[in-house]
Amino acid sequence: MNRMDEIFRISRDKAANQPESTFGYDLHDGARNLYSHLPKWEKTARSFAHAIVNQKIDIDPTDRIIGRVYYAHERPPVNPDPDFDFNSLHIRRTEEADPDYAELTRYQLAVWGSPGHIAWDWNTILTSGTEGIREKCRAGLAKYADDRSREEFYRGVMILLDALDTWSEMHAARLDEMGKHEEAEICRRVPKYPARTFREAVQSWFFQHIVVMKENPYGGNSPGRLDYFLWPYLRRDLADGRCTLDDARELIEELFLRIDERLYHVDIWVESVVVGGSHPDGTSAVNPLTHIMIEAFMKYDITHPHVYARIPKDAPADYLRLCADYVKNGRNRAQLLNDDGIRKALVKNGVTFEDSADYFCGGCMEIGVQGKTSDLLFTGFISIPMLLELCVTGGHCITRNTDLAGFRPAPLTEFDDYESFYRAFIGQAESLLKRNLAYLDGLSAYLADTRPSYLISSMVDDCLEKGRNMHDGGTKYHDYGFSLVGIPNTADSLYAIRRAVFEDRFCTAEELIHALKADFVGYEALRSRLLALPKYGQEHPGADETAARLTEDLGNICRNTKNRFGGCGKMVILTFIWAPTVGNLLGATPDGRKTGTAVAHAVTPQNMAMTEGITSAMNSCTSLPFEQFSGGASTMWDLDPAWASEEIIQSLFTGFFASGGHMFQGNITDAETLRKAQENPDEYPSLIVRVGGYSARFTRLSKELQNEIISRIRHAQ
Repeated sequence: MNRMDEIFRISRDKAANQPESTFGYDLHDGARNLYSHLPKWEKTARSFAHAIVNQKIDIDPTDRIIGRVYYAHERPPVNPDPDFDFNSLHIRRTEEADPDYAELTRYQLAVWGSPGHIAWDWNTILTSGTEGIREKCRAGLAKYADDRSREEFYRGVMILLDALDTWSEMHAARLDEMGKHEEAEICRRVPKYPARTFREAVQSWFFQHIVVMKENPYGGNSPGRLDYFLWPYLRRDLADGRCTLDDARELIEELFLRIDERLYHVDIWVESVVVGGSHPDGTSAVNPLTHIMIEAFMKYDITHPHVYARIPKDAPADYLRLCADYVKNGRNRAQLLNDDGIRKALVKNGVTFEDSADYFCGGCMEIGVQGKTSDLLFTGFISIPMLLELCVTGGHCITRNTDLAGFRPAPLTEFDDYESFYRAFIGQAESLLKRNLAYLDGLSAYLADTRPSYLISSMVDDCLEKGRNMHDGGTKYHDYGFSLVGIPNTADSLYAIRRAVFEDRFCTAEELIHALKADFVGYEALRSRLLALPKYGQEHPGADETAARLTEDLGNICRNTKNRFGGCGKMVILTFIWAPTVGNLLGATPDGRKTGTAVAHAVTPQNMAMTEGITSAMNSCTSLPFEQFSGGASTMWDLDPAWASEEIIQSLFTGFFASGGHMFQGNITDAETLRKAQENPDEYPSLIVRVGGYSARFTRLSKELQNEIISRIRHAQ
């Protein structure tokens, strides 16, 4: 057994038998018993620092990457401090501030998310060390000597930096005891001082990452451009003869195994690395480390870190071939990103072209700019087809057979023409989106006070310069992201209403509403006519134009609604695990869909609309104004494994990106294999599938999600 086989065996054993974490216990214990007498800002900083330095030191003799923390088994606090009960507090606060909006969330018209989905500028620590950040804090203290709130911020940052350095020194001491003096010397140097070598840079990154993730324990937090910022160290080491590409490959493999070890029980957590991409001037940034990271991830039976490949306009031919191989043979874990299209969308939303080069995926696919946004990048979803249902019925929820309090729009029966109805629908969408953004403003203000996040804020522009945390106006781009689920379903339903009720007039508004409430029982002939109408995904001008107009209008509402720091709303278009959830809550729809049918994935056409093959479906998709999707727009293209060769896959994603599409992903596993795994899960423990922006072990998913994945079209032409 070679060293990496042994590392994998040890990592799997530790992942399956994770020890208890005391972080939460120590955090609350510090707040309640050690620092309760201090001002709130200092109590917060010192309690987190206390919890960090009390984490268990766990080092295996085979380790070259040092540091372990776990999440699976958390010791509960004996006496929780209410200042750290972030989720329940912000939900209760919002219910008190806007009870009508809270009522809508109970019907899942809108669903709140949580903070997270951020990538911070950890390269600051690699290039400056914690000492360099301290120096900036000292400069800030001198600049704002008479500003107490800024003083508290800078001192809070330094308290957390001290904890990070102390924890690193504790590992160095243990390593010396074990006789691992080379590793001990590295841990004494980084992250306190700038990294000099590739190995020091990797170790510095890993220490800061696992500590920041304890301060900010939210899913979707991303390493970002790991290959881009580590490559200069490796390039220098290669030139100086300090290491080889094989040495670097082994170190990256160990790093990825260590990340997966920590997250083994939570596929849905999604810490995503984006590799490749472009420089600020738009030229390709693909480098040997890009290849190493994709290949390292493909080599092992792991789900973390997700590795997403950015495709620049001038991508090297061998990189394109590797990406096609990744989609074909990467066990349904690949996601490819179009640099040109995504950067255009960011620029339209106010990001500079230079800054757009550092975009990342925060979790599944949520696009942000590394080190320049807060962690309100993905804050939940809004069901657009549910909003349309309520506008059609006058506020009546079909599946619950009840009228929603505080939401009574004029029903479809009161409109004489389609345009009037559509404008009324968009008006309701504008009202809902603005209420959602107002809620997020309140959440941002609340988090600025209760969760200053000193350590991560020290690595977010322009927090140190302003002396403000990332929720208090410190970030360069203070935007809020959320997903609008079901745009394809809504577009198809709007087009059906236009044709059926107002143009072809083969049913009245009253008949349509009765049919929807009856789930088309007794209205089978009407349903057949609705199903036969053109749909988005068939390259029909009318259907595609309806989808494009809807997208444009929703995007304009989000971009033109400013928040308390001048930022705006970002449409983050993915469906995650919600395709069956939203479908089950939604009644029958005017396009002929029956109650309980899963909604479409992001901006991928519905299954029933993809009747003309994948090329037509993609052409309809790219007719949308993708520049409106400033938070990214995902698509799901499941392919027949017997048809989808590497050559075909490369042709598909390069053509899709050339037409403006943002993201390419999907499964290449036949439905029969999935059915067998569903029936005999013990025989398929390593079967991984693409769910909705993330990959997970199929047998761990709910039956509902498994069925939705099985039901997807496998394109074969």
